[in-house]
Amino acid sequence: MSEALLRIQNLDKSFFGVKVLRDVGLELHRGRVLGLVGENGSGKSTTMNILGGIHQKDGGRIEFDGREIAPQNSREAQALGIAFIHQELSLFPNLSIEENLFLDHFPRVSGALPFIDRRRMRERAKAALGLVDLDISPGTPLGRLAQGERQLVEIVKALSREARLIIFDEPTTSLTARESERLFTIIERLRGQGIAIIYISHILGDVIRLCDDIVVLRDGQVVAAEPTSALHIERMITLMVGRTIDHLFPERTTKPNDDRAALSVRGLSQPGTVKDISFDLHRGEVLGISGLMGSGRSELARIVFGLDGYESGKIAIDGAELPPRSPRQAMERGLAFLTEDRRGEGLMMEASIRDNIVLPSLPEHASPFLHFIRASELGGLAQKMAEKVHIHARSLDQMAVRTLSGGNQQKVVIAKWLLRRPSIFILDEPTRGIDVGAKYEVYKIINQLVGEGAAVLFISSEIEELIGMADRIMVMSRGEVRGFHDRAHFQREALMRAALWD
Repeated sequence: MSEALLRIQNLDKSFFGVKVLRDVGLELHRGRVLGLVGENGSGKSTTMNILGGIHQKDGGRIEFDGREIAPQNSREAQALGIAFIHQELSLFPNLSIEENLFLDHFPRVSGALPFIDRRRMRERAKAALGLVDLDISPGTPLGRLAQGERQLVEIVKALSREARLIIFDEPTTSLTARESERLFTIIERLRGQGIAIIYISHILGDVIRLCDDIVVLRDGQVVAAEPTSALHIERMITLMVGRTIDHLFPERTTKPNDDRAALSVRGLSQPGTVKDISFDLHRGEVLGISGLMGSGRSELARIVFGLDGYESGKIAIDGAELPPRSPRQAMERGLAFLTEDRRGEGLMMEASIRDNIVLPSLPEHASPFLHFIRASELGGLAQKMAEKVHIHARSLDQMAVRTLSGGNQQKVVIAKWLLRRPSIFILDEPTRGIDVGAKYEVYKIINQLVGEGAAVLFISSEIEELIGMADRIMVMSRGEVRGFHDRAHFQREALMRAALWD
């Protein structure tokens, strides 16, 4: 085999005295795809951030195309031919496609004046978009594009800089199945062109499908580096978490209480969003909501919680009607809502873990006269909630939420709602973007909640997850309910047919 394009040896890194990488090493050749897997916090992102110039290594050696490198920033990494496509895309929705592509290197007209050569920029952008079969005018505002199309623009941006190594970090998190397939086709094409690819994903089936080789990290160390043919999903999971998980979904011994409904929705309609939605959610029940992206699942959740309005219908909690667009009253009546966008809507990323946990409960823990916050009381409660959901952090007061892994960030969102002691939970994609070990812990928390009598509305794009966790599944398509399925009759094919039914 030819000389490796990338060789990492004995890589070490510490943050605030805590070792996060220990003797990490890997190799990648041109025209091959390397899968990088591990739990959140295993060291995947840190390793790639060092390679991409975002962090600097403490020790070890990185060779790229036969020479040692140590990029000090992302610009230096890009100049070497290393492109990093993050889970959160580095694009500007208010700018056009062509402006995003050439933001830091606009083609200039000849002469002394620094004018942008718009015609040349458009021609180059159109040619670049053709590389990924994206037939859209380069002058189109990026904000008009679907998420999958934005991902392709990010790839075009990398190719326009003549990238020889492209790192994909959880690229399918916000994509539909069709958009994911399109991305996989592009990755195969890039491999055929001799471009090396590092593919990071918690969807292990995709890793096995796409990758030639797989490196597994655990606790900042490489625990396996093997050809894909030598690994299977069960072994990868065991390597990632350091133990065998006999069941992906924990067993639950409790059953729903079929007396009066905790949450009742009747005839809920909002033009262009949902139409004539009716269902009951009982205490001790997990009601799953299945459907394709755009089916109205998240829109329904936002309406029920009071974030968005509706034209007709009724929402009732314990038999008493809940007024529309009233999230404060929903919270006071025991409703909690975990949004699918935990980074944008669920957390204050720069604030501490403690401040995030206590935020929704501040009014209940203020003095009655001047409304001074009882900080010590809240701090103790925050600590209890963090322990209950097993948040792994050195300091709740000093660590910003942005420094946590995705799984621990999701636990912070759960902890902040648990502090309010709600009885009804709306969970919108609660395990999106977190590893298999963290998923298992979230599942155990859900089982504990319903075991204590809470009611859970569970929205997920993963049918296997709903089958493993739900007592019933409500299938939605184009804003309407297409049917209910009981646990005794769960069938993946039937659920898919209902979701695709026109």
